[in-house]
Order: sequence, then structure tokens, then C-alpha cells
Amino acid sequence: MVKVRALLVSTYELGRQPFGLASPAAWLRRAGVDVKCLDLSREPFDATLASSDFVGFYLPMHTATRLAVPVIRKIRSLNPSARMCCYGVYAPLNESFLRSLGVHYVLGGEFELELTRLATQESQCVTRKGGDRVPRLRFIAPDRRGLPHPSRYAMLQYRNQKRLVGYTEASRGCKHLCRHCPIVPVYDGTFRVIPLEVVLADIRAQVQQGVEHITFGDPDFFNGIGHALGVIKGVFHEFPNLTYDVTIKVEHLIQYVDQLNLLKETGCVLVTSAFEGFDDVVLAKLRKGHTRAETDQVVAQCREVGLALAPTFIAFTPWTTLEGYCSFLSEIHRLDLIDHVAPIQLAIRLLIPQGSRLMEMDDVRTHIGPFDPVRLVYPWRHSDLRVDGLCEEVNELVGRHLTADRRTVFARIWDLAHRSAGSRHPVQLKPSRGRTEIPYLNEPWYC
Repeated sequence: MVKVRALLVSTYELGRQPFGLASPAAWLRRAGVDVKCLDLSREPFDATLASSDFVGFYLPMHTATRLAVPVIRKIRSLNPSARMCCYGVYAPLNESFLRSLGVHYVLGGEFELELTRLATQESQCVTRKGGDRVPRLRFIAPDRRGLPHPSRYAMLQYRNQKRLVGYTEASRGCKHLCRHCPIVPVYDGTFRVIPLEVVLADIRAQVQQGVEHITFGDPDFFNGIGHALGVIKGVFHEFPNLTYDVTIKVEHLIQYVDQLNLLKETGCVLVTSAFEGFDDVVLAKLRKGHTRAETDQVVAQCREVGLALAPTFIAFTPWTTLEGYCSFLSEIHRLDLIDHVAPIQLAIRLLIPQGSRLMEMDDVRTHIGPFDPVRLVYPWRHSDLRVDGLCEEVNELVGRHLTADRRTVFARIWDLAHRSAGSRHPVQLKPSRGRTEIPYLNEPWYC
């Protein structure tokens, strides 16, 4: 019997060794499929791989999807008979467009089993849309053979040291229904945990490659607090010298404040949290589940414990005003978060993909144009064109200074924003504590 040859392709996964290739690779190899993995963020396109019988594209985010489009077209032209599948959160959101490119199968959350059935031709599933029930899988450890070595990906920089970074997931999906989140249309509040033994096996394999730090890529690490605590205790027991970082919602950092010390004690050096902004009206529209006052509380709590905080933001929305953006910068300054915020976070513009629950809102629909099949978004214009102009200028400024000191970039954005708002209010910055005193991954990332 001739083995099925499968190619799994990743175009971008935030500077990480792609979990979205390693996990399905393990399932396919267990089924007897000959699997090759190609991470185009770190290695060139190999035309010889285009002859595969089955080609899967992992689409975990908007940028990855846009980067995949020319590759899909290229492989389709080189191998018209290849059966092509797109999977990941952004695949079902862009189903119509992907099918127009010749993609046969589209899968959303928990894709491994169906992907394997499709590759081995045991299933004729064409599309599993976001509204479909998310299946329950018996997870197995990812297989990272054939991927570039972890040293070729983003490193953790902390206290004048670089640490080799690995990546794993202890859960998938999310219990929350934030309007702007792309996970919501696919998982619709569904949450799945990955058994501790599977998480440990994946970390163990990466540690054997020299990994010294793990990023837990769960949408919210504290979605299942009991499972999360079991994971960090289990990992710390086996790997006491391993550091790690997690992503946790503001409301969970408040709800489970008594667990922050445990995070610190078990090696957590960085907590990413989606603040999104400081305007309570906008936070309510996004259904974030927290308020401006609660972000103050979280900053103080993390600072008291000694946990570095990395807030993320949506700086430009249809409700942003020039004065509001200046106030946004003032809050970052007041909370002494300048060194904690990657400059790209000051330029992020609200993304409205197909399937977004933002489309439920009248005041969003009045701002958007027809779906753009090139940019893969509903483009929107602000009612105040000066805000759109400022957004473009901030993006250009950040793009020109990707490796510059965060305080320098912040000061320039501050001046730009206040000039746009018609005021002159120079920022007084405190002396920097040194960039490496606050841990960070040394690759700026985009959604």
C-alpha cells in the first residue's frame, strides 16, 4: 500500500515553532501518513514538497491567513491534483474566499482528527463551520520532527540573558464571548483542557532540544483554574528551572489574585493580559468583562507579587477620539507601563473579519464597507478622518523603529498624538530601569 504524502504549512505563528504543525503531524504519522512540515516564517518554499497528495495550511490568525494566500495559489498551480485543506481559527472565518482559491476542506477548532481522516480519505467532510459542535478529542503529544530548531525562533530576553523559548497549549477555546475575539465565532464559549501528561510530554521533548522557557498559548490560562494550577505544579515538579509565560484576562487576574504568588513561585516571569484600552464605554462595547479601575488593580497586584505584566491593546476603534487616544497614552504613562508595552500595541487597529460578533452592533455596521477579499476584513473608516490619519502615522512610526527603545518610541507617538489633537503637552518620562529588567520576547508580533 502506497503511503499518503502530506505537507503541513505554516506562514506565521508569532515567532514560535508552530504548534499547529506539530500537533496534527503527530496524528497523521500515527495514521501512517508520510508528513513533511514547512514553516515559511523560518525556511524557504520548497517546490518539491508541492507534489504532496494532501496539503494543509494552518491559519491561526489574520496575518497568517493573508501570507498563506499566495502560497495556496502557488501550490495549486504546481500540483492541481493536490487535496487542500485550511484549518485553524481563521479558516472558517474565510471559508468562501479560501474555497475560491481551490481549497477543498475547511476546519476550525479541534481539527486534528478530521484532518487525519481527510488526509487518509476516510472522510468526505468539506467544511466544519464555526457554528458546528466542537468535537472532543483524545489529545496526543505533538510531534516536532522536521521543524526548524527552537533556536531559530523568538528568544526570551531577561536580565541580560537570552533563553531558548518553546511553546505548548494546556487548553483550547475560551469560556468568554468578547465581541472582537476571533476565537468566539469558532468555539462559541466552548473550552477544552489538554491532559497534564500530554502537556508534560510536549514540554519534555522541547527541553531535550535545549528549551529553557515555555510560552503557554492558551487563550486564557485561567479559564479552567483547577486544571491550570495542576499544570504549573506538574511542570514545576519535573522542570524546576524552567521559566514560563501565560495569557490571563484582567477579570481572572482579579478573581484568582490569591494564585499570583504560585505563578511567581513556579517560574512564571511574564503575564500577557488583553487590557484593550482604558475607556469603560469601549470596554463594554467589546464585552471585555472588566473596567478601567480594574486594570489599575491588576497592575498593582502584579507589581506587588513581582510578576511582569505585558498589556495588549486595541488602540484604534470606531469610538476612539484624538483626545481619547491621548488619554490612553497618559494612562500607560501614569501606570508606569511604557517599558511593558510593545510599541506595536500603540498602533493596533480594530480588526473586523467575517463572522465577527462586532457585526451585531449598529454603530459598527454604519462604519464599515463591503468585505475586502484582499485584506480579508470589513474595512472601516472613522467618522473623524483625523483619527484614521493618526493611526496611519503611528503605524508608520512604529514600523520605522521596530528595534528602538520603547520609551523613545512612546515619546514620539505622544508628541504625534498631541499635535494631531491640537495641543502641546510634552511627556516627562522617568529614567528607564533598563530594558532587560522586564522580560520580553524579542520578536514584535502582529495579529
